[in-house]
Amino acid sequence: MHLRDLRYFVATAEELNVTRAAERLFVSQPALSKQLRALERQLGFQLFERVHSGMALTRQGETLLPTARELLDRWDRGLEEARAAAPTGTLVVGLQTAVGRGLQQRAMRGFRERMPGWEVSLRLVGWDDASAGLLDGTSDVAFLWLPAPDGLEIRVLSTEPRGVMLPEGHPLAVHEELLFRQLTDEPFVALPASAGARRDFWLGNSDVKVGTTVTSAEETFEAVTGGMGVVLVSEGNARLYERPGLVYRPVTDLGPSELAIAWRRGDRRPQVTAFLETLT
Repeated sequence: MHLRDLRYFVATAEELNVTRAAERLFVSQPALSKQLRALERQLGFQLFERVHSGMALTRQGETLLPTARELLDRWDRGLEEARAAAPTGTLVVGLQTAVGRGLQQRAMRGFRERMPGWEVSLRLVGWDDASAGLLDGTSDVAFLWLPAPDGLEIRVLSTEPRGVMLPEGHPLAVHEELLFRQLTDEPFVALPASAGARRDFWLGNSDVKVGTTVTSAEETFEAVTGGMGVVLVSEGNARLYERPGLVYRPVTDLGPSELAIAWRRGDRRPQVTAFLETLT
């Protein structure tokens, strides 16, 4: 049994509405429904049933809910206690793309000054986890491109224009700048559906064709180089991921992108506070 499955079940049981639960979990409604059906198959009984007012817990679902909540609470407490048991400690920083912009180095240097003896562990998380490990407790803080899931606090660190990365030799590469409507016939490289609103944002919040789906920055730019599609990127990431076979062009009618540092709502542990202070 995966903790994520239990979190999906508890959120849906509390909302009794798949759409609201999906928004709360920052996943797509079809993905959540599919995962709940898979969980029911694994358990061998139904958790929810359709009623006149919408949906309700079955008798088995009502019985299981307190146990699921207890397991999640015990895991979260146990994880915190295990981390606190270390003689010094390790702060886990979730990443989904390279950070650059001088932010990472400044944060590491400042954190060590504030928390001597503590270590920093950088954890690369795929885009299928929209919170970069924050919501399941495997990261303490995370650098995230907005929009971010519910349940997190954020501080915007950088606001940058968006543009498009094209394979070298693409017909549109002859232009110095582009409008988004010039891209609407192109296949796009997309984040997975579980990325929720972030997937839509990096597709220009438009109903474009998807050429392929990727879960990491490396997969993204390999797909563009291979001619599988184009991709929207921030101006700063275009520089960070510059490589042969790719060209970047600004898309002037798109709104900017925002890079933020994020942490769990209400998390005031000294190590988290110290890291955030380095980025103030």
